[in-house]
Parts: sequence; C-alpha cells; structure tokens
Amino acid sequence: MSPSPDPSASGSSRQRRPSLSSRSRAEGFDYSDEQLAMYRSRWRAVVRRVLQRGIFRLVVRSAVTPSVEVNRRVRSIRGPFVLVANHTSHVDAPLLAMSLPWTQARLLSTGVAADYWHPVWYRRLFVRWMMNAYFIDRDGSRKNAGVSRRLLRGGVPILVFPEGGRQQTGVLGAFNPGAAALAASGGVPVVPAAIVGGYEAMPKGRYWPRPGRPPVGVIFGEPLMADPDETVTDFTARIRASVQDLYQTHHDQILGASDGPEPPDQEKKASTR
Repeated sequence: MSPSPDPSASGSSRQRRPSLSSRSRAEGFDYSDEQLAMYRSRWRAVVRRVLQRGIFRLVVRSAVTPSVEVNRRVRSIRGPFVLVANHTSHVDAPLLAMSLPWTQARLLSTGVAADYWHPVWYRRLFVRWMMNAYFIDRDGSRKNAGVSRRLLRGGVPILVFPEGGRQQTGVLGAFNPGAAALAASGGVPVVPAAIVGGYEAMPKGRYWPRPGRPPVGVIFGEPLMADPDETVTDFTARIRASVQDLYQTHHDQILGASDGPEPPDQEKKASTR
C-alpha cells in the first residue's frame, strides 16, 4: 500500500502569501482619539460617495476617458492600508478614490500639503469633503506630525504620494520612505497604484484636462507587505518598483505606442549620468 501524502509537504511546495489583515485589526482599533472621529464618520462617507461617485465621476467622464484595473487581492483587504501612487495632477486623489472599490475606499483619507490646501478656505473645504483629507507639513514644522500613524491605528486607510509633489515632466521620481515606514511599523499592507495618462492629460500648470477626452488609466496592483527583516529603504524600493512596473506594463495599452516612448525611470536616468 502506497504511503499517504504528507499535507505539510504539499503545503510547503506552495509559497503562502502574507495575510492582508492589518496587525491593528487583530489587536483592535484605537477609537479613543476623538479628534479623528470625523474620518470614520458614516454620514461623511455617504456625502463623499455622492461627491466622488456621482458628481465627480460625471465631471471626469466629460473631460477624460477613464479606465480602471483592480488586482483581485485588493478587494480582499479589510481594515487599514496605505495606498501609494505616482502623482501627476490635482485630480489624482479623487480619481484614485473614485476608482477604488467602495469597500476599501469608504474611509480612505488622503494626505495633502498643508501649505497649499489649508490656507485657502475653498481648497480646504474641497479636500476635506471630497478626499477625507488630513494635512502634511512640508515646511519642516511638526504641527500635523503623527496624524497618518494615528489614522492607521484607528482603522482608517490612507493615500500617500511618496514623490512629495506633482511630477514636473511626467517622469516617476524618487520615493520618500514615509509610506513604507508607516506600513511596516503598523503591520498594514501597501496597495501600489499607477496613474497612466494623467500627466499627458493635465500636466502641472493646467487647471483642466486637454481637449478631446484623453485616456487616463488607474491600475491597482497586488498589495505588498513588509518582510520581517526588510529595511524601510528596501521596502520603499520594492514599492516604487511595483508602481513603475504597473505604469510601464499598461502604458501602451492605455496611451498607445504612437503617443511616444515611455517616460524614462528618473532614478535610472540619474544613475547613468
């Protein structure tokens, strides 16, 4: 009689993917911070859904030709995560929020530059209601320090643009390590995303997309978890490589090969000088 197969042996032949449940979900979210209660507000989420998936969707479709692709594992995420994407224009954040499945996007909070969005009341109102925004200090002050970490601990996913600002030339820049550090320390997944065609449709300096409803694609890739012994620097590089790969893989499909060569990788370009 032949020996029965060893289940442990067969299981070891497959590489088990890491769980996408955040460590804080298992430990319980921290709801004690009353200053962050508005980010979890159900009625504010209803208002955002109307704004993002009703009004803004109509505006977007009148100006560009959007397309969306979502990795199936993104839909399985429950709890907080860090959404990371390239930054091409002012419409990136609502475009990403509108394109993400609602289960994951319902509480999504976007980090925005305090020096640009906070001083002017209508800008501040726009990002608060459209993007559930929290403010990030770019002037070296510590006024809003720690908010992103507190949001994740409270069960709120966040959107971060690790390039630190909109692209000047359509080329993917270097990534700051903040997003990777937040995800690694909080035990939450990173969802890499690429916006293809955003710069071509609405480069920095334009306040409305180019005429002709240019194509703009949003691609959400497979979520990433920091390895136990992985440094923040290495995790940052892995996140950036994932965003770059998503962009390059879908560039011709969305924009067409006739629209010119793919923008070079800024870090690779710099290393060859």
